[in-house]
Amino acid sequence: MSFVFPRRGRSLQPGQRSELTIIDLDGAQRIIFTADEVIEAPNWSPDGQWLVFNAGGGLFRISIDGGDPQEIDTGWLSDLNNDHVLSPDGATIYVSSDDGHLYAVPFGGGEPRRVSNEHTTPHHYYLHGISPDGSTLAYVAVERPEGERMVNVFTIPAAGGPDRRLTRFSVPNDGPEYSPDGEWIYFNSELKASQPGHAQIFRMRADGSGIEQLTSDTRVNWFPHISPDGKIVAFLSYPEGTIGHPPDKPVLLRVMSPDGQGQKTIAEFFGGQGTINVNSWAPDSQRLAYVAYPRGEA
Repeated sequence: MSFVFPRRGRSLQPGQRSELTIIDLDGAQRIIFTADEVIEAPNWSPDGQWLVFNAGGGLFRISIDGGDPQEIDTGWLSDLNNDHVLSPDGATIYVSSDDGHLYAVPFGGGEPRRVSNEHTTPHHYYLHGISPDGSTLAYVAVERPEGERMVNVFTIPAAGGPDRRLTRFSVPNDGPEYSPDGEWIYFNSELKASQPGHAQIFRMRADGSGIEQLTSDTRVNWFPHISPDGKIVAFLSYPEGTIGHPPDKPVLLRVMSPDGQGQKTIAEFFGGQGTINVNSWAPDSQRLAYVAYPRGEA
């Protein structure tokens, strides 16, 4: 734990640590890096060589073989959160800032380019997906029409341009992510919830039509991530009664087929917020990266 990260936002509890972990589909796993500060949300680079994660408002990359992380220069941006994605060619990282906007940063580091728009009413952007051709970003916006908080799914051109609304629900929605063929957007929602907080996994056509519910159990299911070959969806499963996607919960990492069949658990650990907020599949579709936050003795 010799690498020192800046501290910003939530902190680990005494004796707790962050474990950046790679897991195979058969459940075999290895910890490639351990930190005594919060690190979050690994993305796998398309060339299979790097994991990109956020910590302390900044971005870092680390070899999949471990070693020390390298900070990615993000210019004047220093308030990045755990919603970030890589372009299909690996040249660009699209990031969410706590200022409410989306930016593009070169993978090798450099000055950010703002992608998102100014709005006359609150419209806070949280990025989650990118289309297979790299042309479109999928995100959720926190809006407050007439004072009511709403969280819905939108898209925006990666080059900048008009926002396109895909949902208009009064219940929360999150984690929109394209399927590799570009036909579907997977997301979690309380659309069919019998009680507040009971999020499940859904998908809809890329134009917002044809919504289908894929999970319907007593657990609270978040952040569906589709493997690059389009054959498996991984998601984070919280205990029954969880509200939102908090940290420090006993969670399951589960997988299923794209239509919701064949659900099974491949790992159980202490985690939640920051574990797999964004897609963390390896390019070979055989491995995932995630962050666990085990507690030790204080």
